Amino acid sequence: MKCEIISIGDELLIGQTVNTNASWIGEKMNYIGVDIIHCSVISDDKSAIVDALDQGSKRADVVIITGGLGPTNDDITKHTLCDYFNTNLILHSDIEDKIITYFKDRDLPILQSNKDQALLPESCLVLSNSRGTASGMWFKKDNVIYVSLPGVPYEMKGIMNDHVFSKLIQLKGDGDILINQTVRTHGLGESFLADIIKEWELYLKNDGIKLAYLPSPGIVKLRLTAIGKDSACLNAKLTKHVIELKKLIPDQIYGYNNELMEHVVGDLLNNNNSTVSLAESCTGGSVAKMLVSKSGSSTFFKGSVITYSYQSKEDVLGVDKELLNSYGAVSKQVVEQMAIGVKEIMKTDYGLATSGIAGPTGGTEDKPVGTVWIAVATPDKVISKKLNLGYNRERNIHVSSLSVLNLLRLELLKS
Repeated sequence: MKCEIISIGDELLIGQTVNTNASWIGEKMNYIGVDIIHCSVISDDKSAIVDALDQGSKRADVVIITGGLGPTNDDITKHTLCDYFNTNLILHSDIEDKIITYFKDRDLPILQSNKDQALLPESCLVLSNSRGTASGMWFKKDNVIYVSLPGVPYEMKGIMNDHVFSKLIQLKGDGDILINQTVRTHGLGESFLADIIKEWELYLKNDGIKLAYLPSPGIVKLRLTAIGKDSACLNAKLTKHVIELKKLIPDQIYGYNNELMEHVVGDLLNNNNSTVSLAESCTGGSVAKMLVSKSGSSTFFKGSVITYSYQSKEDVLGVDKELLNSYGAVSKQVVEQMAIGVKEIMKTDYGLATSGIAGPTGGTEDKPVGTVWIAVATPDKVISKKLNLGYNRERNIHVSSLSVLNLLRLELLKS
């Protein structure tokens, strides 16, 4: 089964909004064995929409459309689809009732334009939206399936999960299935990682498994893909190879599939009945934000301080003034005292600290931009590490945050 994705929205074309919908749909379609053969981004324009539908129908069995279903005048997708499929809008009273309830529950006024979202093409199968007011629509024409979805990501994902995937799986029938397992790594760049696992990668190829390297700042994901008839057999084959990979890079693998570093660390802290606190300088609260993204983080995360200046490092964390003057804030000596200080203040089992030059300015000959020190104070020692990153501020903050959490992860695994 072949699929094409059409994303509608001027905001996508001008870069005002990042098109995360297409990447998410592509990833999920891959999991159910549907091939994405083409993606396009088009304007909120009738002729552009019609042209994209015509082209998509020639290439694909399924055309997924996102965007243009809101209540405002610039959202024209629904009317264009009526013309394209030679149908009319009719009122769906059950959808209207849901829309009215949606606004009442939020104590918001409801406008006629909101109620009009219950006007939907007569020939479509309506896909209810439990997270918003714009319904999805399922059409079929000349053996091609067309699915129109709202552009709001969490609404689109909800309709896909609630309705679309199950229908597509049923339509696919008993053909080959595609199984993925993703290994998430930190600490080695893509080329260094590839060199270490090259023989393992060859075994994969000989076993009919495809490997994809998916690098991002601080992380390289390894996606293993197997195709066949028996899902249990395919999963067993993939698991066998993942176990062999773990023998090669035991410290670099921190999680699998959709596991996040911060959630893995949170689970380890909970399993060890341990707590953590943070002293952040160059990361400016990024590590704290990552940890609190995990539900129930209050059981292991007790607090954070952002000590950006020399004075705050002295006054809040008790860092020795002489160390600051002698070695500077970006140093092994200072970052270790920061970790010890926050651990004592917050009365936690572990204290983490970051201090660095995020850039793009502020570097010196001795400490260029991208120089970062991270530290973990454990119940009985302090561990620190120097990072030499690049000139991109956002990337430096993100990689530093991942790295200090990984340093803690490795210590927790020893407990």
